[in-house]
Amino acid sequence: MAILSARRRSAAISVAAVAGLAAAGVGLAVGGASAGTVSGSLYRDPSSAVVRWVAANPGDSRAAVIRDKIASQPQARWYANFNPSTIQSEVSSFIGAANAAQQIPVLSVYEITNRDCGGASAGGAPDLNQYQTWVSNFARGLGNQTVLIILETDSLALQTCLSTSELNARNQALTTATQTIKSANPNAKVYLDGGHSTWNSANDTANRLRAAGVQYADGFFTNVSNFNPTSSEANFGRAVISALNGMGISGKRQVIDTSRNGGAAGDWCADDNTDRRIGQYPTTNTGDANIDAYLWVKPPGEADGCRYTAGSFQPDLAFSLANGAPNPPPTTAPPTTNPPTTAPPTTAPPTTAPPTTAPPTTPPPGGNGCSASVAINQWNGGFTASVNVTAGSASINGWTVTVALPGGAAITGTWNAQASGTSGTVRFTNVGYNGQVGAGQTTNFGFQGTGTGQGATATCAA
Repeated sequence: MAILSARRRSAAISVAAVAGLAAAGVGLAVGGASAGTVSGSLYRDPSSAVVRWVAANPGDSRAAVIRDKIASQPQARWYANFNPSTIQSEVSSFIGAANAAQQIPVLSVYEITNRDCGGASAGGAPDLNQYQTWVSNFARGLGNQTVLIILETDSLALQTCLSTSELNARNQALTTATQTIKSANPNAKVYLDGGHSTWNSANDTANRLRAAGVQYADGFFTNVSNFNPTSSEANFGRAVISALNGMGISGKRQVIDTSRNGGAAGDWCADDNTDRRIGQYPTTNTGDANIDAYLWVKPPGEADGCRYTAGSFQPDLAFSLANGAPNPPPTTAPPTTNPPTTAPPTTAPPTTAPPTTAPPTTPPPGGNGCSASVAINQWNGGFTASVNVTAGSASINGWTVTVALPGGAAITGTWNAQASGTSGTVRFTNVGYNGQVGAGQTTNFGFQGTGTGQGATATCAA
């Protein structure tokens, strides 16, 4: 997944990044005495995964900490499913609720073609023409009040899989997407992918941003789903801004994901790391003229895909992040533990290539067996499928899922599994990192195809 890709490059700051900071004359202290260009309260989604978990588990010993330090906070709503026919209404509903609360919503768009270079979060729109159709429909739901748009995590920092022509096409697609969003809602604040302070150098990042049309955007975001300290990200951001200024592109600002950077850095996988902590609480009051907001783009408690299915909410991860962290500002009221009064979204706000429906409600089999469920996201001429593999009452080491496709359907791509066949009955087997599934736990893989996927069925053997 794209979020994993960013973290895999976070072990140590590169020589090029240090050189970029030094060339820009950036020190190590966070400076600036005034806030950025955004002011107002950020919107807390009443139907986020963490809010729904707190509502459903009021007696859990972890619930109070998770409620007070995570569920009480505004977080980004992710849009990562290719659903051109429904995306406008989904966005309009979310925006309408935020406007009614007189708060600023944060939306993370994760739909670019060939996202994550075909890695664990592979997917997105089938091609860039259909991507633009999806973006146009997305933009029509944004209303006319202030919204913050995190546009395509890793789309610029991760380009290793793209040919020159593909890179040029992606840059043009991001430029057009930015212009489309700004045209639909002139009050939308659009931020492009700046990677993070321990990935690409500041000068390289600035060049990538320029190629992707940052001159039409409001700035760039950094540290999404990563753990780098806010001070390091702010210094890196100033170096990028300085480099952009040198290119004749001025007035651009940064937003920083602080959702998990309050503890140790190091290894990228938070599923297996108990040294992480939530960072600075989300706010537009940054006290830094270069930084518009500190945001929680990656929702704390959602897994990275190590021990748990990527993007799934896990209360033990949330508790580990929140336990021992300082309390939020006293002006932030904790959420009610009653069920949310608004209907939850049709798909959980994903951080990775997510399933299009909730995990199966049927109980997993006993013993060493497994079960599988398939969810189809259909559009004219094609579809994507998300398959959940759930272990029974004992853990499994290796699985095979057999999917029966409707007549005329053909698979064109697969992620998180190896496929045998492309039509009719197709067998999928695990890859190295997702063959071991704990008792009662779920892993996920997906595929993309042409034709009609509706009616596909899946069975599992372990």
